[in-house]
Amino acid sequence: MATLYLTEPRSLVKKDGETLVVHIPENAERGTVKRKVRVPLIKVTQVVVYGDVTLTSPAMAALLEQHADICFCSHYGRFQGRLSPPLSKNCLIRLEQHRAHNEPQRAFALAQAFVRGKLANMRTTLLRANRKREDSALDQAAEAIKGVMDQVDGLDAREAAPPPDPSRPQSDTLHGRLLGLEGAGTSFYFGAFGRLLKGDWTFERRQRRPPPDPVNALLSYGYVLLTNQVASAISVVGLDPYVGFLHSSQYGKPALALDVMEAFRPLVVDSVVLTLLNTRMLSRRDFEEDLGAWRLTEDGRRTFLTKFEERLDTSIQHPVFGYKATYRRCLELEVRLVAKWLTGEISRFRPFVVR
Repeated sequence: MATLYLTEPRSLVKKDGETLVVHIPENAERGTVKRKVRVPLIKVTQVVVYGDVTLTSPAMAALLEQHADICFCSHYGRFQGRLSPPLSKNCLIRLEQHRAHNEPQRAFALAQAFVRGKLANMRTTLLRANRKREDSALDQAAEAIKGVMDQVDGLDAREAAPPPDPSRPQSDTLHGRLLGLEGAGTSFYFGAFGRLLKGDWTFERRQRRPPPDPVNALLSYGYVLLTNQVASAISVVGLDPYVGFLHSSQYGKPALALDVMEAFRPLVVDSVVLTLLNTRMLSRRDFEEDLGAWRLTEDGRRTFLTKFEERLDTSIQHPVFGYKATYRRCLELEVRLVAKWLTGEISRFRPFVVR
């Protein structure tokens, strides 16, 4: 099972039996000829559409029937919307999700776990990279993150309470302190991230919009892809992707998807970025700059998508269950663990943390 990325401009996707047929027109600029690509429907769990691509109604209906969602992005990869199959019939877990969202102590306990998982995996990423480098700055950043993790562990969910002033929902609250610690740990991580890069790549700080350099462009692009993957897993399990615990629940914001993906950011996206740049699979020719904003070219995007899919299909021993599973499967398992905690089937939610 994998994601089908539709990146060729003016492509047309039709259904033919149990197969999707992608009709790709001739492209004189790139020197490619008109062609067809057949993809078995059974192998597709998600479709990501970039720019000017058309899917016929029978093709979309077939995808939704087998519970594969369709994500629409701009030509440059900015998320625009999603066409999803019906939610799971198990409404009880969504009722518990909404109850927990409105109970400060339960909501904080889950948010605390998400932050703990993110910081732990960021620290592991730095320590793994420093095994051969022996860079004191990386050791210092890892130690600083460990100090932040200790402070996060010291926060007591029993002290969580609704914000006293609704107009300032994070002011003088335990949740606000948690967000401050998350920001501090993330700052330590990205402050050292540039030291993991080889060659002439530079990275000074994390900036999303607009990405001021190729490294930021890759990180932002990868996080959009990862958000889509997590949102799909949430829909499969039956939770509401827009009701989160760490991230605020706002109109159109997939807060729960952003919550769950936190622990996987360094393990999936950051790992792919470092591999592509340090092995020279991507070069300066794979990026374009427009008014200070950097983006991948079409060829660069294909290279990134290939490596991203390879990473999702990489097997790892699950830290909770102890058996081998791909990162793609681990995303769904993480959502299922959240659901089990919400319904009381498990007493503690343990975030996905590697050593």
